[in-house]
Amino acid sequence: QVQLVESGGGLVQPGGSLRLSCAASGFTFSNYFMTWYRQAPGKERELVADINYSGGTTNYADSVKGRFTVSRDNAKNTVYLQMNSLKPEDTAVYYCRLPYYRGREVWGQGTLVTVSS
Repeated sequence: QVQLVESGGGLVQPGGSLRLSCAASGFTFSNYFMTWYRQAPGKERELVADINYSGGTTNYADSVKGRFTVSRDNAKNTVYLQMNSLKPEDTAVYYCRLPYYRGREVWGQGTLVTVSS
């Protein structure tokens, strides 16, 4: 069935970098718009970035613009989130989301990113 699996989270010091991956399966990945969300402890889930089917169009939340880069490799059915210059306020569980698939949304399980010294 349709599945999204995030990986790459972990503990990193402020100013460091992480690359998150979201492996997709069960659908024609290259046909779909993909998004990244995050939810910090005690806070609402928020949109971080999105990317169109080809990877040619991307958008970012103001809080991460210039530091995060979303990309995709359709041959590998994977969307990435490269996170640079990480700040403590970036600490959150990061999720990839397929916004619309046959009338429903699909979420991954999430991967935890902790930015702390």
